[in-house]
Amino acid sequence: MAQFRTEPEDTAGMPSGVPYIIANEAAERFSYYGMRSILVIYMTQWLVNSGGVLDTMTKDQAKGNFALFGAAVYFCSIFGALLSDGFLGKYRTILYVSVIYCLGHLVLSLGGTSIGNSIGFHPRIALAVGLGLIALGSGGIKPCVSANVGDQFGPSNQHLLEKVYGWFYFSINAGSVFSTILIPWLLGEVMMQDGQPVLTSSGPQSTSFGPHVAFALPGILMLFAAFLFWLGRRKFVHRPAAGLGFLREATSREGLRILRIPLLVAVFVAVFWSLYEQSGSAWVLQAQEMDRRFGGIELMGRRFFEFEMNASSTHTLNPVLILLFIPLFSYLIYPAINRVFRLTAIRKISIGLFLTALAFSTSAIIESQVAAAEHPDVLWQVIPYVIMTAAEVMVSITGLEFSYSIAPKSMKSVVMSIWLLSNAAGQLLTWAVNKVIQNPDGSSKLPGASYYWAFTLVMLAAAIGFVLVSMTFRKTVDAVEPPTE
Repeated sequence: MAQFRTEPEDTAGMPSGVPYIIANEAAERFSYYGMRSILVIYMTQWLVNSGGVLDTMTKDQAKGNFALFGAAVYFCSIFGALLSDGFLGKYRTILYVSVIYCLGHLVLSLGGTSIGNSIGFHPRIALAVGLGLIALGSGGIKPCVSANVGDQFGPSNQHLLEKVYGWFYFSINAGSVFSTILIPWLLGEVMMQDGQPVLTSSGPQSTSFGPHVAFALPGILMLFAAFLFWLGRRKFVHRPAAGLGFLREATSREGLRILRIPLLVAVFVAVFWSLYEQSGSAWVLQAQEMDRRFGGIELMGRRFFEFEMNASSTHTLNPVLILLFIPLFSYLIYPAINRVFRLTAIRKISIGLFLTALAFSTSAIIESQVAAAEHPDVLWQVIPYVIMTAAEVMVSITGLEFSYSIAPKSMKSVVMSIWLLSNAAGQLLTWAVNKVIQNPDGSSKLPGASYYWAFTLVMLAAAIGFVLVSMTFRKTVDAVEPPTE
């Protein structure tokens, strides 16, 4: 590693390695969110057993398994952090774990094919193994990539860190926008005949390319992401692994005092993640029961030029809004609020938690119409998506920057993983709730809007609790948080 730089360049401008990191992140997020966008629909409409007979999951089972997978992704972040800070360093950890990530996509795409069946990867086995490998790969690189962004900055350009984390998050959602449009289109709809799905030897017949192609493309993009990261190897600052010394620092009196703060924040933010991540499961299933038709001209009793949106594609609204909101908040909303009072990281997160409760309450109102079989227009979902995306900007982006700023040098990835573990905890909460509310006959103990209202109340309680608890460590945070421009 002697040929690599270990300290940031003495420059007031943008570090030369940042473009490679952001490009890598955009491709990796295309991979992850593309696969994720069709996961619930795949489990509820496409899944077959080893004999090729349709064997789909119920909505509650799919929502629970979707949350369990998400929890596994973020739980694996601690594995990546320990490997990075303790042994391999961030660069090698990201590169090696990316290989596992690519293998996960490969296994997922082989499920139910003749090749997959010949090596024992029947659809449900391929689903479990593929998602397990993707969780290990995606989770393993998460704390390393976000901490690697901060490592590129020195004292002379530290003031750019807040904006760069904003653009880093922008790249995440740029990749997500394209993937959540393209991958559901590649999947297509299940082809029906006489009210029954048309089955082939590998599962339902698709109106497009089907699940094997739809799951394969994200794997190709993940391979491309790893290649982009390798290209930037001589541009990066490579922080050497601290060995077991970082464990001594983490368990020291000062280390535990610092770790106490992100741990306390993570407890309350976990509830935010529980609600936020359901925009990819519960809200997609809700959209499936709504009127998704657009345009159309009626002539002689028939409609022409009518377009029906895929339910999975409705989630594209979130990354599109993120691309708009990041510059809007960074350059207009935050400066405007700062002229009235100092908008610290803790205050941003507090506001975001209350907005999350508001977002889910609006989706509860929509669900009450869906439960009454009124088939409301899918455009009503724009309201909760706008509110939830504003909450995401204030909680998620702020949390990344906050976690990096408060962590000692040798514990950057570990502290980042604590932030990411809050997502795992939140999705485990969703999984547990969906497990508990399932009746033996497949029905739900929290039907319709009551499901959404229950989560809204939990989020409201968490937001109030966070405001109260944050008062106990606000002075410590203010001491390490850089002043607002």
